[in-house]
Amino acid sequence: MGDVKIAITGASGFVGTHLKGKFPNNIAILRNDSHDVILKKLKGVSVVINLAGAPIIKRWSNSYKRVLEQSRISTTKRLVKAINESPDVELFISTSAIGIYPDGKECDETCPELSDDFLGQLAKKWELEALKCKKVTSILRFGVVLGKEGGALKQMLIPFKFGLGGPIGDGNMYMSWIDIDDLIRIYEFLIEKHLNGIFNAVSPNPVTNREFTKILAKVLKRPAFIPVPIFILKILYGQAASVLTASKIVYPKRVLTAGFKFKYSQLEDSLRHILS
Repeated sequence: MGDVKIAITGASGFVGTHLKGKFPNNIAILRNDSHDVILKKLKGVSVVINLAGAPIIKRWSNSYKRVLEQSRISTTKRLVKAINESPDVELFISTSAIGIYPDGKECDETCPELSDDFLGQLAKKWELEALKCKKVTSILRFGVVLGKEGGALKQMLIPFKFGLGGPIGDGNMYMSWIDIDDLIRIYEFLIEKHLNGIFNAVSPNPVTNREFTKILAKVLKRPAFIPVPIFILKILYGQAASVLTASKIVYPKRVLTAGFKFKYSQLEDSLRHILS
């Protein structure tokens, strides 16, 4: 699959960097590329992967909310317009997030109820823009992506290594997570099978924040007794703290039904491989 030519938006980010390692025949599409530049870059490209989007974990002022929307929706709009005009592109894989699902409810891709908060609305708008693509289109709804070089785990490791780790609040909120290697393997799977539709990019085994904390502490051989009060997160991140305190119980029904096999379906296996 190394000979498949892929174009990536958000190529310099955590997931994009891993994708470039897996697919060496790649080209980066930049946020400020004009329509004509994008079209030129799409020559000979058969797959486009859309990862563009400003970071979510940052205080959401009204102006930053506009940045979050524009970096996802406007970029996707421009990209889809070019893809629809490209004679070469066969498959478009866009990104979304499990923030689209309501808190505290077990959901797979057939879940009839979607979240109506800011993140839920953002994900819905993002997906609607991607679905205007006339080529085969997949949307991956990311859970918490675990890897050493980026994402949530990189932020968590610092306090844990100093023995200052602990659960968030009572630790009862659920985390739906995925190992970065399995996420890249899902991309390979979608490309190989040319799959269409919405897929949850999460392990089949969500855990509570308390379980996550306990397993991470065990793997690092560090104590983890100091809970992080929710009010501290609200002081630090304002409304964006909801990303860290949400409880998402999400399952990857569609990739499993299509025949995908997870390599790291259990959290301890994933953390041991990442942190070894």
